[in-house]
Amino acid sequence: MSSEELALTVDNLSKCYHIYEKPVDHLKQMVSSCLGKTLSKTKPKRYFTEHWALNDVSFSIKKGETTGIIGVNGAGKSTLLQLICGTLTPTSGRVNVNGRVAALLELGSGFNMEFTGIENVYLYGAILGLTQMEMDNRLTDICEFADIGDYVYQPLKTYSSGMIIRLAFSVIVHVDADILVIDEALSVGDAFFVQKRMRFLRKFMEKGTVLFVSHDISAVINLCSHVMWLEEGRIKKQGTPKIVSERYLGNLVYVPQGADTDSRSREISNDSDSHRPGTKDSGEMRDMRLDYINRTNLRNDLEVFQFQPDSESFGYRKASIVNVRMTDEDDRVCSWIVGGERVVLIIECEAHETLSSPIVGFYVKDRLGQYLFGDNTYLTYVTDTPVIRSGSFFQARFRFQMPILPMGQYSIATAVAEGTQDDHRQQHWFHDALVFQSHSSAVVNGLVGIPMAAIELVVSDSQ
Repeated sequence: MSSEELALTVDNLSKCYHIYEKPVDHLKQMVSSCLGKTLSKTKPKRYFTEHWALNDVSFSIKKGETTGIIGVNGAGKSTLLQLICGTLTPTSGRVNVNGRVAALLELGSGFNMEFTGIENVYLYGAILGLTQMEMDNRLTDICEFADIGDYVYQPLKTYSSGMIIRLAFSVIVHVDADILVIDEALSVGDAFFVQKRMRFLRKFMEKGTVLFVSHDISAVINLCSHVMWLEEGRIKKQGTPKIVSERYLGNLVYVPQGADTDSRSREISNDSDSHRPGTKDSGEMRDMRLDYINRTNLRNDLEVFQFQPDSESFGYRKASIVNVRMTDEDDRVCSWIVGGERVVLIIECEAHETLSSPIVGFYVKDRLGQYLFGDNTYLTYVTDTPVIRSGSFFQARFRFQMPILPMGQYSIATAVAEGTQDDHRQQHWFHDALVFQSHSSAVVNGLVGIPMAAIELVVSDSQ
């Protein structure tokens, strides 16, 4: 592979830190080193121990590739990113970067907390090699993307952590970087900015190179085309996200010595048709465990925020979405719902021109912008498509059982279009019409939990 195809090359990179047991040992080492230089025959005495945060690491990343770095705390992940960005000097080895690198490392990295937001924008731009005129032309867009109002004129020490991330990421978006380096900053901030950040990141990944550290394995699998697993400063394994992540997770599992992993089964039930609750289809499906779960702190409490008419949207506007709300089956608007229960999502629209083949739909997205589930009206009305006249108000109602969602932030994208499932024009698409927060959940793994009609454990006699 030619060097022109590579965005980044790391050759035999190492970083060693000197660890001193007591502060005075640092002074003793300085004196010992000076004496060693003065008296060439005297070997300086060591008052420190060596810690190799990285040890002989080599790899290359192709242009346009998204690479994740995983590993336990102390494995050397953040040190590696800092060496690539040039904020640390390697003990040995070299880093060859082909293009402009923009980095979002630890909170406030590259910023001066005494400077105002505006001053820090120019400072960060200068660090990345942009002229003042180039930053002048980008300043308005940076401030609009950050959306922190008049705080841009205040010192950074008055900012919340979320505001600092907003400003830092906004600069990164507008500096025409070739390589984007991120250290555990994908989920920081409110739900609207997280979704905005993920939309930019996915668009950047179409052409740019991304390198990021994360403990979120689902994010690594979803976003990356290549993964490196660091352990004790060395590359333990690298390859496809699925294989490397599975090996990494397996390595974290602790199995006590002497554990009986092949124990014989005891008989619990030999009657698969026993009359336990939920084993028969009695019409409307309900997970009987919810009656217990919903009386505990594992109840999947989902806080639903109000419709955001000013959130980002696009479309030709022959029709527009004027309201989105979540209700119960009695049409009462809900600001708090419970996973596993039935809800109704209502999307209200207004036609500005006649629509001959309207489609209304939605997607529920997680914090990474992954589409978890969704639907639209097309198939329901494909044989009897209504015509909606100009000036008419109309609504789509989706009645479904809300999955049980892991804790975190979610949003609902809604859209009204005209055409068919495969060939349509978006008239109005809201990226984040509704936002909701899962505060507690019985789900610890997976993207969603599906309510079960029945769960049975049937064990045969031991042979």
